[in-house]
Amino acid sequence: MIRPILLHPDPRLKKACAPVVDLTDELRSLADDMLSTMYDAPGVGLAAPQVGVLSRLIVLDCVKAEGETPRPLIMFNPKIVGVSEEMNTYEEGCLSIPEQFADVTRPAEVEVTWMDRDGKEMREEMDQLWATCVQHEIDHLDGKLFIDHIKPLRRQMITRKMVKLKREIARG
Repeated sequence: MIRPILLHPDPRLKKACAPVVDLTDELRSLADDMLSTMYDAPGVGLAAPQVGVLSRLIVLDCVKAEGETPRPLIMFNPKIVGVSEEMNTYEEGCLSIPEQFADVTRPAEVEVTWMDRDGKEMREEMDQLWATCVQHEIDHLDGKLFIDHIKPLRRQMITRKMVKLKREIARG
């Protein structure tokens, strides 16, 4: 099921999410819905708060090349346990902030732990787009948006554009 994606500004996007303690069928179903929603958008990552659920759950698939096999990841309670000293700057966007982009600098490589949909503990080192994406999505779980990493003036400008967009959508 495709779920509606919350648009910034929305107070739910600024809240820290609760850890997943009990992996239920309802949460697995939410994860599947989130993957469908992300692919439909289209995007490379989506966090539960973006669909109005304040649980520590993200989904990602950074395989974008035509003909390459998709690699959907479902991560419950993802946690960055190691970062490289080397930094990388990517132009980031967000499904909750459509058509707005900004350069964000983050660690180039990260080591991440999480629980998969079967409750199995996972660990992986990520780099390039995967590293940027997983950091971006984990930020969502902590109530942070990519625009929180940019200069205040640019952040205010993007927020004003989003308020205007939401007004236009509400008018129909």
